[in-house]
Amino acid sequence: MSRRYFNVAGSCNPEEHYMVDISTRLDEIEALIQEHKYFVINRARQYGKTTLLSLLTSRLAKQYIVFFLSFEGIGESDYRDEAAFCRMICGLMWEEIQDGEVTGIHASVRERLSQIASDEEEPISFRMLSSLITELCETSGKPVVLMIDEVDQASSSQQFLTFLGMLRNKYLRRTRRKTFQSVILAGLYDIKNLKLRMRPEEEHRYNSPWNIAARFEVNLSFSTKDIAGMLSQYETDHQTGMDVDAVAESIYDYTSGYPFLVSYICKLIDETLPQEARFAGRGSAVWSEEGISEAVKVIVREPGISLFDSMMKQLDRFPELNEMLEDILYQGRQFLYSPDVESVGVGMMFGFLRERDGMVTVSNRIFEMRLLNKYIAEEMSVSEAYQIGARDKNRYIRNGVLDMEGILAAFVRHYSDIFGKKDEKFAEEKGRKLFLLYLKPIINGVGNVYMEAATRDLDRTDLIIDYLGRQYIVELKIWRGDAYNTRGENQISGYLDDYHQKKGYMLSFNFNKNKTPGIHLVQSGDKTIVEAVV
Repeated sequence: MSRRYFNVAGSCNPEEHYMVDISTRLDEIEALIQEHKYFVINRARQYGKTTLLSLLTSRLAKQYIVFFLSFEGIGESDYRDEAAFCRMICGLMWEEIQDGEVTGIHASVRERLSQIASDEEEPISFRMLSSLITELCETSGKPVVLMIDEVDQASSSQQFLTFLGMLRNKYLRRTRRKTFQSVILAGLYDIKNLKLRMRPEEEHRYNSPWNIAARFEVNLSFSTKDIAGMLSQYETDHQTGMDVDAVAESIYDYTSGYPFLVSYICKLIDETLPQEARFAGRGSAVWSEEGISEAVKVIVREPGISLFDSMMKQLDRFPELNEMLEDILYQGRQFLYSPDVESVGVGMMFGFLRERDGMVTVSNRIFEMRLLNKYIAEEMSVSEAYQIGARDKNRYIRNGVLDMEGILAAFVRHYSDIFGKKDEKFAEEKGRKLFLLYLKPIINGVGNVYMEAATRDLDRTDLIIDYLGRQYIVELKIWRGDAYNTRGENQISGYLDDYHQKKGYMLSFNFNKNKTPGIHLVQSGDKTIVEAVV
């Protein structure tokens, strides 16, 4: 048996790859098919949609005839008019039959599909295609399911919308004329969002052709339990001695269960990190918090990852979404979850945002890091804070340990010298950004920094800095009085418990005239808090 591996390119199968067990998800989808539901699986890029459909096709084979088509790679000429589009659909179905993927089709239907696919002079229209689908479903010995992957490739085409309208009409008349048992469309866009794909002058063509679709509520993200199950498969084969549950929990904390990110972290730990001197020959050490942090660092910095390339293109296309993300990360601004606000709806659809307690937040820590890198890179050449941090880079790392107290003390000095005359509004809008810009070149290439979504607001943001296996918790906050300050000290003390830390750090932007700027040590129970006041 060949060695299984973690796959991040294309569809996965359990014979070749380490995979999360998605059998319960397949059960839920099969139940929808049994109920004659038509639906759309719209999830973010690299979320496992194609793998899901491939495994579903195999599962349904005994009970159904399944046509699993894909619009990927279909040229624009196939959408130019009604005949071209209908011929393309027939050609894709014929390929499924010809390749032996689909059997049990009546000879007359096989012959008709073959003729249409091979002869451009053979007449075909939506009306004729509708009749052919009826004949197909009436003469087949099993119910017929149609699945189409990568529908985004066709979603700006009027021919595709007409095709959906034809299927909708057949669905509504299904008690009189046989049609597909179920139709499943898969892509990034939900059909109701097709208007986002159209130019303004084309929006009059959007007429909700898929309002028959059932809600698709199957959760495709991975839970900690899912990840642990996949790691258990790996551990059975490799006997590393890793703490499976702890590793699964840490991977989930970084990814929030985004399938591609989960698999990529595992792939890097399995294949890439053991080649580095610091992990070589250390057995389970690579499957650890340190190894996971190192894998995340690679993902955050690596160019050419299609998921992030797509993200950057979408942020260029939707500048209001880009501005929202920047405000969330830099200023701690909170935005109400409302799918009717375009920037929120688009961010949720692309997988950049998720809903939490009625508000939206960046969907996972890795996205936060990648986005912070983008925003910092856009400002580094003009940011005095970044340039100063770059000059200070080698002063605050001793024997591989970050001198966080020294970093905070230096930032206080620099802030007082350069920005000391700025007002409170400046600190609210720019203070946290300045610290991040100062910190970034100091830890760049070695450490990661991310924000804890649960604690982020306009007054307070908790940073977690990973540096060579060590974590540093830093609370950034706007001073609102002594009582508020005491609450902040208590909050960070509790937060340190969550991360099993005895020492934490606080950066306070304080505009009290009687303030004492500089570094102060605060004892909160058994915790030591280093507070820097500017």
